[in-house]
Amino acid sequence: MNYLKLTFDKLDVGALNDQVAHESCGAVSLFVGTTRDNFEGKTVVLLQYEAYEAMALKTMNLLCEEVRARWPDVVHIGIHHRLGTVPVKEASVVIAISSPHRKSSLEAVHYTIDELKKSVPVWKKELYGDGEGSSEWKENSECTWSKKYKDNHIL
Repeated sequence: MNYLKLTFDKLDVGALNDQVAHESCGAVSLFVGTTRDNFEGKTVVLLQYEAYEAMALKTMNLLCEEVRARWPDVVHIGIHHRLGTVPVKEASVVIAISSPHRKSSLEAVHYTIDELKKSVPVWKKELYGDGEGSSEWKENSECTWSKKYKDNHIL
């Protein structure tokens, strides 16, 4: 089963872990992406996330299909992404995957976060603690539609 969610609420890592756990599985692998307090020498005070929600959920479902095709023994997949304001140290994304053995779940989690960043239409804005209230929408260099990606890859 897939447990997919976009939410403005604080993410509950333990609850998602419990959702994907299964009696046939000896492994639940987790990735928790959190807001850090710095980026390229700037002090970050919080992130703000926006999404094209219908397309994001559709893309997340397709990603789950890809994961299941690559790792057929994966049992449950959970992907929860925060929207709105995410302060420093709080989770912005949680991925949890269960499988009978750790190899599949670990590889699948790594693949899932990389592909999520490349393909799911979620955008973030960094707000800086520079006393001026400055901020910047961040382009994810892993997104295939980004200028950074196109500059570094032959299409």
